[in-house]
Amino acid sequence: MLKTPIIIVNFKTYKEATGDNAIKLAKICNKLAKETKTSIAVAVQSTDIYRISKIVSIPVLSQHVDAISFGKNTGFLLPESVKQAGAEATLLNHSEHRLDFDLLKKSIERAKQAGLKTVVCANNTKATEKIANLNPDFIAIEPPEFIGTKISISEASPEIITGSVNSIKSINNKIKVICGAGIHNAKDIRRSIELGADGVLVASVIKRAKNKKEELKKLVSGFVK
Repeated sequence: MLKTPIIIVNFKTYKEATGDNAIKLAKICNKLAKETKTSIAVAVQSTDIYRISKIVSIPVLSQHVDAISFGKNTGFLLPESVKQAGAEATLLNHSEHRLDFDLLKKSIERAKQAGLKTVVCANNTKATEKIANLNPDFIAIEPPEFIGTKISISEASPEIITGSVNSIKSINNKIKVICGAGIHNAKDIRRSIELGADGVLVASVIKRAKNKKEELKKLVSGFVK
């Protein structure tokens, strides 16, 4: 289950997080989650979902699903296939895979029908309000200008977090709010939680780390008061 506070590690399509390397990184995340009793989840490529879900006990997310049903849809990603492969949830609308609003609505609906939790990305406060009305399980606030940098949203634009949290909760207080973009140390995570977030979505900070377990361990310490 996606328990909060949570760190979701997005593997993207990094070489360091593909295939056998994805297995290694997932094992690191799984081991650290057990050692620290912290909620950690991994968002992996669809081709790695099955293998990873069989060897870890932490939640596995797909990085995307398509708004399709069973049938003639060659080349698309069926939500039921992702669920049966072992994923508990899916990312949607990441800045690297943005969807128009109508398609996003259908994608959320199809994911829910397949039994997948939804973590929907939003690039600004206005977008979070629209997305909140679609009732996803999580909304991830990720201004694209901070993604992949060492300038965190919690440091550079804390008002985006507080504004988004307030607007989302006023629409549906059951939606969990996480934030990403530039999160690179424990201080960023601690500050995000203080601002009302239920967790963080990270990628580049883990990809760049020579010792990925130690880097992730440092991030986890941000949940300790």
